[in-house]
Amino acid sequence: MTEKIPGTGGERYVPYAERTGNESIVYFTRDLSPEGLKKLYRRVNGRIQGKVAVKLHTGEQYGPNIIPSAWVKEFLASEIPGATIVETNTFYEGDRDTTEKHRETLKVNGWDFCPVDITDEFGTADLLVLGGKWFDHMSVGRELPKYDSLVTLTHFKGHTMGVSAAATRTSASAAQTARSASA
Repeated sequence: MTEKIPGTGGERYVPYAERTGNESIVYFTRDLSPEGLKKLYRRVNGRIQGKVAVKLHTGEQYGPNIIPSAWVKEFLASEIPGATIVETNTFYEGDRDTTEKHRETLKVNGWDFCPVDITDEFGTADLLVLGGKWFDHMSVGRELPKYDSLVTLTHFKGHTMGVSAAATRTSASAAQTARSASA
């Protein structure tokens, strides 16, 4: 068996008709607790392996619209020990537009219980998108391709598109960099 190397294999396009496995599935729970997170994760974790990145909204300083860090801490310790939270610096001015300010915000909001990889801290990587309908490449944080699996935890913020838009936005912001946002 050939050894899997994180961040490789993206050059091979698999036509939609030849893909295997489920479509993307979004799970929802009314159990807003660490146990609720664990129950949902146990439904999807069969194919999550290797070096695991966890993307969630870590918030502006003291921001109320985040999943409580204590819940995530308990969830990660129980279900994905060794996982890393992934983020990128924001394009807009605020508490997370530089790595230094971002790291301080992470500490203030309680996200200092596990590693946090600000994936664009050391630059970006340009990835090809073969057969893309809207674009043919994307700029991501340079460190993102080193992960084998990406788990996204999303919360409602009252946006009109709720669940589907929130999950897409949260996952995309794991990859988006200031460079790609301004393109």
